[in-house]
Amino acid sequence: MQAIGNLFTWLFNDRNGVIALVLGGIVLCLVISIVMERKTKRQYFNHEKGEDDWDLFGDDEDEGEEQ
Repeated sequence: MQAIGNLFTWLFNDRNGVIALVLGGIVLCLVISIVMERKTKRQYFNHEKGEDDWDLFGDDEDEGEEQ
């Protein structure tokens, strides 16, 4: 029980422990996002863009057109 207490003391009270906690959280979020992205690509591999679909960053086709 003392070892767990020492671990939590190191994680939250020591500068190196806090840095390890933050970096561990970043790595965990990165791994989760990569796994979810791969599962989504496998599920929607054949999805073609339709007229009602929109793109957050815009289309290359619409750049030359003026409205």
